[in-house]
Amino acid sequence: MNNRHYTPVDRAIMQFERLLDAVSGRYIVTTRPYPADPVPEQALSAADRLEGERLMRVNHAGEVCAQALYHAQALSTGSGEVRAIMEHSAEEEGDHLSWCRQRLQELHGRTSYLDPFWYAGAFAIGLVAGAAGDKFSLGFVAETERQVGEHLRRHLDRLPAGDAKSRAVLEQMAADEARHGATAMASGGVDLPGLVRSLMGWCSKVMTGTAYWL
Repeated sequence: MNNRHYTPVDRAIMQFERLLDAVSGRYIVTTRPYPADPVPEQALSAADRLEGERLMRVNHAGEVCAQALYHAQALSTGSGEVRAIMEHSAEEEGDHLSWCRQRLQELHGRTSYLDPFWYAGAFAIGLVAGAAGDKFSLGFVAETERQVGEHLRRHLDRLPAGDAKSRAVLEQMAADEARHGATAMASGGVDLPGLVRSLMGWCSKVMTGTAYWL
């Protein structure tokens, strides 16, 4: 079978379509079930429901960013092995997007108004990380997932006690993120300089703080 040659215009159109998919709910996902399905819905106060909605909106926005990062890093690598790692992880992050969106709907909430901005910004960052080489790119994945894991633990602490369905989603996400980071390091990732890690943390705080409200 002949491999099709994609022009730069083709690739730009494909990436724009991926952006639309990420912010509109048309995700590439695996066959894994929704983690909250077996968990009974509990009655939440208006304040608890609103807090759960806001936290899940932040997590959905974070997964939009994850899709963009993985897409950009898969695009910028010349290694078929690294591309496969990025694309597989992106599929599992698609699960996370789907789960967060479903939980938001159950909470009668909405996604962030700024999702297209989050995707575009993260895609640009992913291209820079990919251009720095595969070892740096894989290390960037590992550090991203480490910071996401810390963020998820904070959200698990903040979730209202009765919001067991959101908790089930975030616990599965945290397990997946840890595995993605470990895979990236085992595949040749390197530890990033402290300044880079600090900048990544600052960008994450801007996104999470804004998506909580918008």
